[in-house]
Amino acid sequence: MGSGPAAGTVRARYLVYFQYVGTDFNGVAAVRGAQRAVGVQNYLEEAAERLKSVVPVKFVISSRTDAGVHALSNAAHLDVQRRSGQPPFSPEVLTQALNTHLKHPAIRVLQAFRVHSDFHARYAATSRTYLYRLATGCPRPDQLSVFERNRCWALRADYLDVAAMQEAAQHLLGTHDFSAFQSAGSPSTSSVRTLRRASVSPDPASPFVLPQESRRLRFWTLEFESQSFLYRQPGIHPMLSRKTRGQRAGRPQVSQKTSGGRPATQRQAAWSEVQVPLPQVLPPAAPELSSSALWGP
Repeated sequence: MGSGPAAGTVRARYLVYFQYVGTDFNGVAAVRGAQRAVGVQNYLEEAAERLKSVVPVKFVISSRTDAGVHALSNAAHLDVQRRSGQPPFSPEVLTQALNTHLKHPAIRVLQAFRVHSDFHARYAATSRTYLYRLATGCPRPDQLSVFERNRCWALRADYLDVAAMQEAAQHLLGTHDFSAFQSAGSPSTSSVRTLRRASVSPDPASPFVLPQESRRLRFWTLEFESQSFLYRQPGIHPMLSRKTRGQRAGRPQVSQKTSGGRPATQRQAAWSEVQVPLPQVLPPAAPELSSSALWGP
């Protein structure tokens, strides 16, 4: 996307919001080469091939998520360069076309907007939120409903000391060196981040659990909000969940290195949301193109 459009062609940049259930993916970023793993971006760009752009469409993702992490809302920008004499796609047609050609049912494009050519989805993001769902009263993962697996982290404990967890969470707020919570190999030059919000709260009973099981299972939600997180930043939610009855809440040692790397969660069981404020939206450059033009051979 660094070179200018060819003579007579029109290049349009779009901001798109999309969501996905991340169980089947190696994260949101595209996996290149002959590997068996695949990212959400691979499917998005494969669908974009049907737009017949002069230059291959590349999605610039706003927030990277790890393997198994779901996204309620992520964002990206992309450029579509149409042939001479063809007007830019309207955002509505672009959204419909991408959803029509997406080959994985766990991905959905929510909305698209035409933006200025200097807009950047990653740098425009103002906040990123991670939500973890926990279930107590579940000694083994196979005792959790199949509809909640990969969407919930099963704990053997029968209860959580929410007061202790909330107290510990407050010590994480603000600006700290979070190097203890990142995986090895982080490309970040600094491990200092500012955590804006950390909350622990009970969750309503799951509608996907049988009544006889709901008596022993309780669900909880942990939310963390920051402008950015470290590369594969694990460790916060397992650390808080260990603050059960009988353990001293205390101040977490956020800058002390831990061993063992990524904790063993059930495929992360995390949900993410990125906030990208809507920039100045460009008006349509021409009458809206009928979506039927996209369904040809």
